[in-house]
Amino acid sequence: MATMTAAEKKADAKVHYNAFLAACPSHQLLGQISSKWVTLVLSALGSGPDCDGEPRSMRYSELGRTLAGVSPKMLSQTLKSLERDGLVNRTATATVPVTVTYELTDLGLSLHQSVRQLKLWSESHRDKVAEYQRRFDAAR
Repeated sequence: MATMTAAEKKADAKVHYNAFLAACPSHQLLGQISSKWVTLVLSALGSGPDCDGEPRSMRYSELGRTLAGVSPKMLSQTLKSLERDGLVNRTATATVPVTVTYELTDLGLSLHQSVRQLKLWSESHRDKVAEYQRRFDAAR
């Protein structure tokens, strides 16, 4: 039996990632990227508030206005998390006051299409889900 280098062991482990297992790194990543605010930030940066445009950069205040109901603290935490994960770039421009913009990285763009579909699905099926919930609750 041949010995494996650390890099080979890591590559072999990647083949066996299983997001259903709590200890799996992909399981942990799925938890990080599946929050409501992550979904909405990626959707907004990926194609604007109407999901019909091209990926674009947005200022913090514009994102705050677009994402109705997000607190400044939650928006800041979400953007920092996305930046840490390599999904968003933060650019600060030396103006008075400082201008800060956010845009998707190539990695963020690769996730954007899936997230966009989730957002669109929830918008188009909300009434049907609400009806099922009403029926379920009435039967209880």
